[in-house]
Amino acid sequence: MAEVQQHRTSATALGPWPANDPGEALRTIRGELGDPHVPFLPELPDRGVGSDPIGRTGSLLVELAIDIQPHGWRLVDRPGKDLQRARSALASDVNVLADVAGAEENPASAIKIQFVGPLSLAAGLYLHNGERALLDFGARRDIAESLAAGVADHLGRIRAAVPGAEIVVQLDEPDIAAVMGGTIPTASGYRTLRSIDGEEVTAAWRLVIEAIKAAGAVETVISVPEIEAPFERIITAGADGIAVPLKALTTRQWEQLAAAVEAGKRLWAGALGTEKPLPRTAEVVDSIWRPWHQLGLPAAGLSGLRVTPATGLAHLKPAEAQAVLTKLTHVADGLDQLALG
Repeated sequence: MAEVQQHRTSATALGPWPANDPGEALRTIRGELGDPHVPFLPELPDRGVGSDPIGRTGSLLVELAIDIQPHGWRLVDRPGKDLQRARSALASDVNVLADVAGAEENPASAIKIQFVGPLSLAAGLYLHNGERALLDFGARRDIAESLAAGVADHLGRIRAAVPGAEIVVQLDEPDIAAVMGGTIPTASGYRTLRSIDGEEVTAAWRLVIEAIKAAGAVETVISVPEIEAPFERIITAGADGIAVPLKALTTRQWEQLAAAVEAGKRLWAGALGTEKPLPRTAEVVDSIWRPWHQLGLPAAGLSGLRVTPATGLAHLKPAEAQAVLTKLTHVADGLDQLALG
């Protein structure tokens, strides 16, 4: 297959998708996001336990088992039916991906997968005593190491499903500001967990990113909310780019992103809200171009952008989610026109 095209603005989405039919979801996504865009393996949380982000990512862990409790996923000594359900759902999705891609005349040249990063995963998993794994340094280290190993295995399965496709990986860290700010509540809710040092955060990310790259991924980005987003740590950890919603970015954050772009990193711009009706294409293009231009970044650099929705799409109806993908490709085309002058 051809390489991922670097000279065109591209579109992708963050992963969560409505309904519970992986075949239908994949056909829709791959139909909308042909080259130069990046189709993705969707997450279908409507399927229930095991298809939620923590369960799905936790199913990848090597030599660590999890099960579901009333308060959430818990680390346990041996695998049970909850973990089997999560693993089975993911394995089924990869098999369906192989079938759908194999039936295409011109398969996309890339595939994007996503899972929860090591810090938000530690915040979302619980120990035997009912406290979050984030509380315990040894548990945090074990989770990061286990995730690094499991992700490498998962990339091998994806590569077998779509031979020749370049693999792009998105690490989701939705809780990173609370992890680093010390605002994650304890099990009792009366206190908060101590903040995690920035150096430890960077080291955990680096460990996972290096495993992803060693397994052959061509691009790894870390996806974070805009509030207190640790952009510099993401870059220091070796990520190829940053995925972030644009709407509430401060001038200082835009300056940090501009510096990252100038250093050769890729911005995944969460520019498209999912409200109804969807915003006009020209408005979304302008929301990116205006700060980009004001910061002195060259128009030609827009060709390195990926545009995404500001959020996942699982809360929409399938037809609405498809309309979001269509709109994203129109936004990418508009930015391309600016890039070409």
